[in-house]
Amino acid sequence: MENSFDYASLNVPTPCFLIDRALLRRNMRTLKIVQERTGAEILLALKAFATWGVFDEMKGSIAGATASSIYEARLAKECDMGQVHVYSPAYTAEEMTEAVKLADHVVFNSFKQWETFRSVIEGSGRNISPGLRINPEYSEVHAEIYNPCTIRSRFGVRQVLFDGKSMDGIEGLHFHTMCQQGPDVLERTLENVEKYFGKYFSGLKWINFGGGHHITREGYDVDWLCEIIDGFKQRTGLHVYLEPGEAHVMNTGFMVTKVLDILENPHSSDILIVDSSASAHMPDILEMPYTPELKGASIISDTSMDMPLDEFENKYIVGGKTCLSGDIIGEYGFDKDISVGDKLVFCDMSQYTLVKNTMFNGIQLPAIASCDSEKPGGDVKIIREFGYEDFKGRLS
Repeated sequence: MENSFDYASLNVPTPCFLIDRALLRRNMRTLKIVQERTGAEILLALKAFATWGVFDEMKGSIAGATASSIYEARLAKECDMGQVHVYSPAYTAEEMTEAVKLADHVVFNSFKQWETFRSVIEGSGRNISPGLRINPEYSEVHAEIYNPCTIRSRFGVRQVLFDGKSMDGIEGLHFHTMCQQGPDVLERTLENVEKYFGKYFSGLKWINFGGGHHITREGYDVDWLCEIIDGFKQRTGLHVYLEPGEAHVMNTGFMVTKVLDILENPHSSDILIVDSSASAHMPDILEMPYTPELKGASIISDTSMDMPLDEFENKYIVGGKTCLSGDIIGEYGFDKDISVGDKLVFCDMSQYTLVKNTMFNGIQLPAIASCDSEKPGGDVKIIREFGYEDFKGRLS
């Protein structure tokens, strides 16, 4: 999505995760429209984004948050995010004791877990809605690491395992089979959900379509999504939840880095060493893998470093400062020569970056800041900076 604001000119430390509050509000408007048109409720998946310093920009536009752990549930509750939905592949007794103090919905991954903790839910004194995660055994996610429906999947109850089981006490079903996909995939997924699990809908109150919906992506067909939700509600009478993570913060965040050195490379492009790291700060670059967009530059090869460079005059490989040989962010063609001290701004860095970054090698954690591209001067706010004590305190 085109954005001409000059984030490199802002006075922020490097490296720094920089979240644009104006872009965050834009995404929230889209999510609010979906809810108003369909009556469905959208929850923020904290596993993708949990930077509570900007939660105030999100409140009022979403119904709540979904948590994959007690810490995430506690954060949602303390930040007054609205409804708190909790799901985990398995709970300990200690976790369930805490969950019933925090959650409005608790989703179980198996009938055995539900049977184990049903009495805790019902004895909590709170109106908690229990649900089961189902595995429709249908997914169009091609990267196995992100595919929740492989034969080795840990997630959800398969239809064959419903035989002989009682649904008494269960109020909803949850599935999550999508990743960065559109309404066409949801439509095909629902065909399988209804085919294999529709007979269990009677007596339920709700269904959760999970995450992976790229609702705020440029070109996403919001009208189609609304039609799908409306049609499902009319057929089943169930209340619908969605819990995307990326859709809330897509294209709202940037990683601001500084060039520390330029290594001559007689075999390929020269190499820029920046004060950040793909491995430590942007791990999805290596896990997916992918090459992030870089302001003022064009991607000219992937992270494998074995593809030929094109005709750009100013070509560089950009690498991080850890000792991992593969700590390569990408290869780029620039419209100008790059010098030591220049700032580089990587795009779409809100989701799965702040929640997954580490201090591998004792590398400095990026600062966290926000700005507002709709205000004069960008209205920069430094949310958090990190130091040695953060590194030492984690390790004991």
